[in-house]
Parts: sequence; C-alpha cells; structure tokens
Amino acid sequence: MIGAILLIFVLYFMTQPLLQSLKRGKRWFSMNTMNNLFWYHMFFAAVYYIMTLTSRSDSVGYYLKPQYLSNWFEAYETGTKFIEFMAYPFINYLMFTYEMMMVLFAWIGYWGFVYFYIFFKENIKYKHTFQGYDLINVFIFLPNMHYWTASLGKGAPIFLALAMVTYGLSNLKLRKTALILGLLLVYHVRPHIFLFMVIGIVVGLFTGKQKVPFYQKFLVFAGSAVALVVMYDQIIGFVGLDGSNLLDSFDQFSNKRSFELAKANSGIDTSNYPLLLKLFTFWFRPLFVDAPGPVGLIVSFENLLYLYLALKLFSGGFVKFMTKSSALVKTGAVVFLATSLALAETLSNMGIIIRQKSMVMYFLLFIIISFMDYKKEIRVKRKQRVLELKKAREVEDLQLIQA
Repeated sequence: MIGAILLIFVLYFMTQPLLQSLKRGKRWFSMNTMNNLFWYHMFFAAVYYIMTLTSRSDSVGYYLKPQYLSNWFEAYETGTKFIEFMAYPFINYLMFTYEMMMVLFAWIGYWGFVYFYIFFKENIKYKHTFQGYDLINVFIFLPNMHYWTASLGKGAPIFLALAMVTYGLSNLKLRKTALILGLLLVYHVRPHIFLFMVIGIVVGLFTGKQKVPFYQKFLVFAGSAVALVVMYDQIIGFVGLDGSNLLDSFDQFSNKRSFELAKANSGIDTSNYPLLLKLFTFWFRPLFVDAPGPVGLIVSFENLLYLYLALKLFSGGFVKFMTKSSALVKTGAVVFLATSLALAETLSNMGIIIRQKSMVMYFLLFIIISFMDYKKEIRVKRKQRVLELKKAREVEDLQLIQA
C-alpha cells in the first residue's frame, strides 16, 4: 500500500512537465483543472480498489496471470491477453504490487481525459454551460467515466487509445504519431472497435466539410485499407464471427451472448426488445428505478444528464447540421452508432452495459456540444446581421439629415 501511495506522488510530479508541454500555445489550457482532474481520478482509483476488497474483480486476474507466464511475449495477443502483456514487465521486472498496478493503470486512464479535454476545447468555439458550469468541464468530471477507467483492466487503455485517436485527428498534420499509436492500442485492446474507428475516420475525411489535402486522404485511405486486409480475419475471429457469413453469425452470436448475460447478476433480458429500445437501454439506462446498487444510482444521475443533452438534438436543424458538419463530427457519429449497435445487440447485463458504454459516450457528447456550437453560431451571425442593418440605417439617416 505504501508503494502505491508513493507511486501516486511520483506520477503526479511526472505529469507536470508533460502537461506543460501540452499547454504550450493553448491559452485555454488550465493546469489547475488538469491537476484537480488527476486527484479526482485517483480518488476513483481508491474507490474502485475498496470495492475489490469485498467483491470480485477482473483486475485480480490481470495481476496474477502474468506471474505464471514463462516470458513476456507469451502474453502478446489482442484482447484480454494484451492487458497481461502490458502488465507483465511492471509485475515481473519492477515488482509492482497489485495496488501499484491499479495506480499505474489509473494514470493511463487519466491521460485519456487530458486528451479528450484538448479535443473538446480545440473544436468547440463557444462556451456552453450547465447550471453555470462549463459543459466541457462537466464532461471530463463525469463519475462513471472515471470509475471504469481507474483500475487494472481494459477500461483505462481503451479509453486512452480512443482519446489519442481523436486528439490526433484534431490536428492530423502535426499529430500523426498520436493517431497511429492510438489506433494500434485500440486494435490490441478491442479489435472490433478498431474496425469501427477506421471506417469512421475514412467516412469523416471524405465527407466532412473542411478541406483535407488529397495526399492526407489518400494516405489514410490506403493505410486503412491495408490495415483492414491484414487484420480482418483476426478482428472477425476475435469476436467469434464467420467471415463468410457475417450477418447470420452476428445474429447467432448476439442472441447467445444476450441470453448468457441475462442470466447473470444485474441481468436484463433485452433479447425481445425492438432495436430502438435496446439502444435506449444501452445509452440511458439505468434510470433510478432499475439501478443495480449504489453505483447504479450514481450512474442514473449521469444518464439523466445524457438524456437531457440528447434531447437538444431534436430542437430542429440537426439533419442540416450533420450534412454540413466536420470530419470529426462524422467520424464520431459513425463510431458511436456502430459501436452502440454492436454492443446493444449483444449486452443484456446492466453492470456490463454501464461499463462498456464509457468507451463511446464522449463521441455522443461531442456531437451534442458541436450541434450546440452550430446553433449558437447561427444566433451570433443573425445578431450581427441585425446590428449591421441597424448601423446601415443610422448612416443613411445621418446622410439624409446632412443633405
């Protein structure tokens, strides 16, 4: 335990110069917010650790299994084994304890919030508030997002990977390394999400409103095509599908998976739900009445916020906004919808739904706040036109008086 506490402070001091380098040239970048975010995230790491003392956690297995491997690369596979691969050198070479590994992976998850913070700030023009608080700050302090990214497991690295991809796409010219590393990490942790990310990026770059140099589009398209050809069989095999008959095998897989999870604790039988209700369940449940325990109650407040913000998409003009939106918005939309459809069809356990959706909800929030930005831009331009017309009339009146 002492080693874990010392590691928290070591990582905090290591974080400072890294944050300073990211802050360079960004007047809006708040060191105070990022430092508060660090301690907030470590608080959730402590909460998660306390929960593991009285309940089963996959993090224990991720810590124990690398100790029985004969060598580091024995764990080099995609999916669950890759977490063991990441943990191996720290456990076997640096002798990290279980508590220290929990802190280390919490730190990995923390950087996901830093990159998402930059992504939001760089691509949202106006300040939007909720109950007087900056909405972007509200997003990065949502408790459920922190709880599932503050422990030894898949949650932290996949969250960091997705954040690195969005961070790289936000400035493709200067951040190709972040984009590539992020995509590689996504592939190794969750190969099926890599597939959705690649499709989303290609769709976004070729349909987004901003002008992207042709050579960048070509490189991304060519790289994506090569990656999908090389990794296709492994991605399809990872999720247990038949590459020669994807639709039928996915239907069989989703029905089987939904039935298995429905029998577990916190299970809800969604196998007979219509698709829209499955999606609503994935995005916005639990909502108090079906909350599984105290964690579910906390998540219910968060889901209520998601629902409140999502309703803004029905205020009019959303379809027009999407047709004119940037590559980032369209990429986010493809990733969010594709992942949601896949997971909503296969998950029927409320606990797993709460955990899994943390991967994609920031994409929805980015679409929502971008739409709010779009609407505010229209209002600002309309107000400017009114002021310009008023000023023009005043000039005309003055000229008539002088004449």
